[in-house]
Amino acid sequence: MKVLILEDEALSAARAAQLLLECNPRAEVLGTLESIQEAAAWFAENPEPDLLLLDIHLSDGLCFGLFERVHISCPIIFTTAYDRYALQAFKMNSIDYLLKPLDNHELSRALAKYEALNTRGVANSLNMEKLRDTLRTLTKKYKARFLVKYADTLHYKNADEVAYFYADDRVVYLVTNDSKKYLVDSNLESLEEVLDPSVFFRINRKVIARIEAIQKVKSLLSSRLQVFLKPAFNQEIYVSKYKSQDFKDWLDS
Repeated sequence: MKVLILEDEALSAARAAQLLLECNPRAEVLGTLESIQEAAAWFAENPEPDLLLLDIHLSDGLCFGLFERVHISCPIIFTTAYDRYALQAFKMNSIDYLLKPLDNHELSRALAKYEALNTRGVANSLNMEKLRDTLRTLTKKYKARFLVKYADTLHYKNADEVAYFYADDRVVYLVTNDSKKYLVDSNLESLEEVLDPSVFFRINRKVIARIEAIQKVKSLLSSRLQVFLKPAFNQEIYVSKYKSQDFKDWLDS
């Protein structure tokens, strides 16, 4: 098993190499690199390793920048100081994520997972495009405030003041927790891109709601869901049967 280590801290890189050999004496460490630039150059001149041990923070930026420069199909074990709960979404797309400082037990388990996948011949078929998307999600900074218009004056509203957004024809409004309504110079599609998906959900074509604005959800015989918001919305709101499971998963996340 040939392993490449990307780690910008010399002590962490040395520890990773040592633990690799302790966990698998047959492992061959091809090298330790500290930056995206070094890694891109290495991949341009060398065949892919069997396994990549990759720190999320490298000396010249976040590691997902490497995926924009080089096509990588080998499986990856990530090392990071990120909160464990935030990493759960990654578990389906990588071999594993290990919190620093690395320890023998966690690394051994990750290597065993790699061996099991490799034995079945699926390790190299990991979906790297989904992995890049997930990394972008983790590191993305969501919009914290919104410029709004009320009469002839401009204001800003913080994201935590927002109950929901709704579209009326081609006009979009922001409704605050205290029931005030403001014009927003945007459409729901653009807003959906900049809102934190753990906090906001696109209920249907007309409404994006914040989790705290969900007052009640009613199940209907048609497998649709009826949503009641606070402050109250002036129309009935439904989640289609095709989107209802995603909505319930969001509520339960």
